[in-house]
Amino acid sequence: MAPSRRAVVIGGGIGGLTAAAALHARGWRVTVLEKARSLEPVGAAISLAPNSLRALDVIGLGDEIRALAAWAGDGGLRTPGGRWLARTSADAAAARYGGPLVLLHRATLITSLVSRLPADTVRTAAAATLTDPGGPGRPARVTTPDGELEADLVVGADGIHSAVRRALFPHHPGPVYSGFTTWRVVIPLPGVEFASHETWGLGRIWGTHPLKDGRVYAYAAATAPAGGSAPDDERAELLRRFGDWHQPVPAVLAAARPGDVLRHDVHHIAEPLPAYHHGRIALVGDAAHAMPPTLGQGGNQAIEDAVVLAHHCDDLAAYTSARLPRTTAVARRAVRVARLNLMTGRTAIAVRNTAMAALSKAGPALFLRGFDGIADWRPPQRPYASQQSPAGNH
Repeated sequence: MAPSRRAVVIGGGIGGLTAAAALHARGWRVTVLEKARSLEPVGAAISLAPNSLRALDVIGLGDEIRALAAWAGDGGLRTPGGRWLARTSADAAAARYGGPLVLLHRATLITSLVSRLPADTVRTAAAATLTDPGGPGRPARVTTPDGELEADLVVGADGIHSAVRRALFPHHPGPVYSGFTTWRVVIPLPGVEFASHETWGLGRIWGTHPLKDGRVYAYAAATAPAGGSAPDDERAELLRRFGDWHQPVPAVLAAARPGDVLRHDVHHIAEPLPAYHHGRIALVGDAAHAMPPTLGQGGNQAIEDAVVLAHHCDDLAAYTSARLPRTTAVARRAVRVARLNLMTGRTAIAVRNTAMAALSKAGPALFLRGFDGIADWRPPQRPYASQQSPAGNH
């Protein structure tokens, strides 16, 4: 029997671990190198749309994650005073795109992905440096604290400030500031009933959504100069910016402690890379195409990347051809949506709100159309749809 091929994944986030699981399922020997001391992810929750859930079907994880869906009713878009601009339906979205939208804690997804890997796959506290991208007849080389590794494939999954990307494309300008900052919190909120919602204000947005485990995920964003921070603490900053908005926003802020609130400036890659591969190296996720979170597609596109890379692992040019146009289009749409969400002109906001209300009244199909071409994506390999989601089977 021929020896299995060796893959090294640099980065133990969602994209890297999905790539590791997908390659392992194809018979590769995989090592994941994560520079942090543990795999506890920085962040709070992640929404997985039908497109990434179909990708997770490829590694046998889709239905496990679908079972965590908590949003079973209606939600929608509101103004800070509480008026509903638009109503959305979980059932309508599932019918249109062949499956549910699942919101879960990132740590839950990380744990599920690691469960698909052999026990010795992931090495933490293992900073890695790409020393040779390799080529025909020559393996790639990665330097670690424990010595050098050779690999038939190296996956650069080291995030928005990717050192692997800089090594492959040193003249690329890298990420740029998106013009806004975000806050996120996951907390228990017993006794508070609310409909899942996102609220758009003047250069500010807020969202509150239930998780399957009974906790609540809330996020906020606001236009702000890069590098800012609260003079006291970020919970106090949220109170100043959002404390007079409709319920459950005040209830969330009353229940949150300062240490519960995460704040991060948002950056994205505005100029697409010339390719997502070079030599024996392939980039996935934010390392390749970081985008604003306004479509909720950053993690979803990383998962798509991973399963498509496993499918095209013998032809990395085909991987670039499959992924670069799609992710570039999704990233550009996310930038446009950020401009729409975070408008600061009152007249423009009034026009926007009127248009959103009209779309909602025209029916859920018209309102959901913005995710056509995104949520209906299917991976190139089977199984590409859950047996529990007949609408996705063709």
